[in-house]
Amino acid sequence: MSDSQPAQGTARLNTTVAHNARVWNYWIGGKDNYEVDQQVGAHVAGLFPVIRDVARADRDFLGRAVRYLAGERGVRQFLDIGTGLPTVDNTHEIAQRIAPESKIVYVDNDPIVLLHARTLLTSTPEGVTDYLDADVHDPDAIVARARKTLDFDKPIAVMMLGILNFVLDTDKAREIVRRVMAAVPSGSFLVLTHPTFDADLGGEGNVAAMEFWNANATPPITARPRDEIAAFFEGLDLLEPGLVPCSQWRAELHAPVVVPQLGAVAVKP
Repeated sequence: MSDSQPAQGTARLNTTVAHNARVWNYWIGGKDNYEVDQQVGAHVAGLFPVIRDVARADRDFLGRAVRYLAGERGVRQFLDIGTGLPTVDNTHEIAQRIAPESKIVYVDNDPIVLLHARTLLTSTPEGVTDYLDADVHDPDAIVARARKTLDFDKPIAVMMLGILNFVLDTDKAREIVRRVMAAVPSGSFLVLTHPTFDADLGGEGNVAAMEFWNANATPPITARPRDEIAAFFEGLDLLEPGLVPCSQWRAELHAPVVVPQLGAVAVKP
């Protein structure tokens, strides 16, 4: 077991089956996971060693995207759907370092995430940090509840990092994006990452890893080819460098590792 065990949450908290939020936490070196998460995480990493690089790259992408949007594009509102377990440099911390008045709404439906979020996601006095216990499959409810904190007449950055891969029906996933982006005004942004099967990025390794995951953990997951991921940005204008491995999006490193996790930021015209 990890040195620091997660606190017990609601009755929905199941510690007998590995869960994505806790396994992801294990891959990036966190302590908020159980033995079952470590066992499944280690096995997936054995099948697909690049998964630890994927987890770190996804987290680093979040940091670069939020710094860019808050610092260079003046975004002061963020709707982070599928936030996962709080760790270092969460969306609100990055945004509020740049602009203390920033408002952030986190959305997740996992009880252990909810428990940690309520404890750790504290705001600056000038800004707001809120947490919604809601499901990505119900975008209208997310938008309705987020309106209580965010001003939907002003630009909002919608964050969907590693969340649509848990919506197995591609048409449903596209509809979720459409409904959320339809609710935000012109000048808003979509920030998205998603795993891919594409072989040129090493994505064929996702096949066996995800088969094992779906048999031994929750929630079920899928990867998608580049063209299906690109379709999530339909009607939006992709910012440079477009849809690329998330490790390479506006990367500070000269030659970052290529990961089978695509990422992009787009603006709503």
